[in-house]
Amino acid sequence: MDRKKWLGLPFIALGVALIIVDATIVNVAIPSIIDDLKITSTQAQWIQETYTLVFASLLLAFGRIADRVGRRAMFAVGVLVFALASVIAANVSSGDALIAARLVQGVGGAMMLPTSLSILNSTFFGKDRGIAFAVWGSTIGAAAAFGPLLGGWLTTDYSWRWAFGINVPAGILILAGLFLFVHESRGSEDSGHADGVGALLSAVGIGSIVFGLIEGRNYGWLAATESFSVFGFTWNLGISIVPVMFVIGAATLFVFVRIELQRNRAGKPVLLDMKLLGITSFRNANIAAAIVSLGEFGLLFALPLWLQNVLGYSAFDTGKILLALALGSFLASGASAGMASRGPVFIVRTGIALEIIGIAAAGLVITRDTPWWLICIPLFVYGAGVGLATAQLTGVALADVPVQNSGQGSGITSTTRQLGSALGIAILGTVLFSSLGSDLDKRLESMPQIPAAARAEISNTVVKSAGAVIPALVADPQYKPAGVAAGEALTYGTKLSAFIGAFFLVLGWFASLRLGKSNE
Repeated sequence: MDRKKWLGLPFIALGVALIIVDATIVNVAIPSIIDDLKITSTQAQWIQETYTLVFASLLLAFGRIADRVGRRAMFAVGVLVFALASVIAANVSSGDALIAARLVQGVGGAMMLPTSLSILNSTFFGKDRGIAFAVWGSTIGAAAAFGPLLGGWLTTDYSWRWAFGINVPAGILILAGLFLFVHESRGSEDSGHADGVGALLSAVGIGSIVFGLIEGRNYGWLAATESFSVFGFTWNLGISIVPVMFVIGAATLFVFVRIELQRNRAGKPVLLDMKLLGITSFRNANIAAAIVSLGEFGLLFALPLWLQNVLGYSAFDTGKILLALALGSFLASGASAGMASRGPVFIVRTGIALEIIGIAAAGLVITRDTPWWLICIPLFVYGAGVGLATAQLTGVALADVPVQNSGQGSGITSTTRQLGSALGIAILGTVLFSSLGSDLDKRLESMPQIPAAARAEISNTVVKSAGAVIPALVADPQYKPAGVAAGEALTYGTKLSAFIGAFFLVLGWFASLRLGKSNE
């Protein structure tokens, strides 16, 4: 049995890698998709974000369902759904069809991620659990860095359709490994009907809040800066759709918690067992995970924009630079085994400390002429921190959760991380583009050779394009000074984002002090 469970671990990790890679791979492929399918900017936006929205909304529900129907079965169904959706995505002829395929991919991913954690939690124990979670954690860090590289390579040398098509053979391999090496497990049988109302309310509530967090910059945090349209419906009131979604999300989650409390008292099956929140290690680890997630992948949001639009690297070359993060994450998983005697809490704190050092160092070395190798050093350190902290923090969260509730606990932990990441990207994205716009405006004011109307248009275009127009401005002799100024402004915004990300990680490190010594 011991050998079998270790043989099954790589297939679980590969499934997790598919989920994370597909969250990033499309970013690189979007320009080719727009050109091939002739889609609008709104459709392009939904191709990217539908996956994230559906994925985050359903984590809690599917984590709980896995406890009832079987964890291996749920993971296998998730892989199958994900692979079939990828087949559709690779063969679509319209933007709407691709959006629908991405929605189904999100459903498959939500089935897989919390279930992967619950499988590990119910299969590995003692020091073995720490090693298993280290592999899981390093996979997430590596996949996040590997996605842009893979997407850039497939899109450049073959077709954007292979960014989805590659999931099919990977899915077949995962399914074979699951049934050969992973044993089935489930929680205790519940009496009564499943908590369907709770599943619906949690999905609507979490989805609404995640939508607000990722769309605030596009549609405005309060006043509408752009009209919102979906499936022929247009929101054209003066107020942005974002605060409305926040209110809907908060109200829905309030009702959800009230219903779950009532079902708890009545002894009925619940989606959210409030007893889990009474477990000190589970509660404190989730608080720490949420705070750490605020800053953990913020650098990966800003850095590719800066590398491509300021330093002039291609998407593929950018992916190669980010591999330093993946390498650090992989090596950290091996190092964590040697640190096991110090306990998971020590490893968590060490990992967060390395993340702080790495992201702060990146902020210090970012300039308009930074060589690629100098960026790789802090990325490697940062990746090592992610490989240590992400995995072991999850392990600490689930350490005292009863095995029969592994799926539910995993769903809560995964949802907490997703909400933290969405909030972090919202904050850091706002910081990046606000600082880009304000700094560029100041620089353009000192250029009287450029008319005032042109300066305003340049600033607005640079911000809206996320810096994509900077190379064209630099190449135009008339607007080269403005292009150089825009590059300096984006460099400043990227540095600022890195330092704020480091600040959030510092808060996360202090939050880890509440984990105590119970798991050391």
